[in-house]
Amino acid sequence: AVASLALLTAGCAPSAGQTDGGGDVVTITVAATVTPMTDVVEAAAEAIEEGYEIELVPVSAYVQPNVLVENGEIDANFVQFVPFMEEFNTKNDASLAGVKPIYSTVVAFYSKSLGSLDELPQGGSVVIPNDSANAARALQLLADDGVITLDEGVERFKGKVADITENPRELTITQVDLLQLNTAYEEADAVFNLPSFARQLGLTPVDNGLAVEQDPQFAVTLVTREDKLGTPKIAALEKAFTSDKVRETLESLDVPPAF
Repeated sequence: AVASLALLTAGCAPSAGQTDGGGDVVTITVAATVTPMTDVVEAAAEAIEEGYEIELVPVSAYVQPNVLVENGEIDANFVQFVPFMEEFNTKNDASLAGVKPIYSTVVAFYSKSLGSLDELPQGGSVVIPNDSANAARALQLLADDGVITLDEGVERFKGKVADITENPRELTITQVDLLQLNTAYEEADAVFNLPSFARQLGLTPVDNGLAVEQDPQFAVTLVTREDKLGTPKIAALEKAFTSDKVRETLESLDVPPAF
């Protein structure tokens, strides 16, 4: 599957890094999944300095791009926040590192039938992600809203379902893959969702969120392998990702920049 990935140059026109005189251009490969991540990569491709170009590697999963970076098959990815990356490093003895936080994520619980989490029925169904970083974020949001109580000894944003000490409404809390959250929205009483997926359903945290959270540690971050930090390639990439072009792109999508 990795071998069959097509490397697609972001945009149809030559990127800003291509030279007119036929000189060598250094290609930087970056994986991304959905908007606004792909939009950021494409904007960075327009802003990259002369002598470089950015190629977008489209992926449909969230572990695959980390494997590609760790194996040295691509230079970087733009799909995650640092706690998710750290979980991957721990489970896979990997050496990924955050380069720069690029935009903040505003997560929320959504429902087709409820106006607030206070309306969750006795024995109701709640769906949260199955990775530990996003699950902890979802559980903390439920706890902050008084729906459940987490063990007081558990660090903030580190909780697991097993750490729930009080669940007065006897809610059934189901964990699913990130890519299944939109499907779960059609069936559950409330679903925790990320803005990139909620956007596909026409939902926004401000307009539709039952409970909303935006913590700086969960900013979507440019990631590379630790041994590539500080290299000319990654320095050029970071400069492009923090350019005015990227900032303007994020603001046009109502996404708050983190740089």
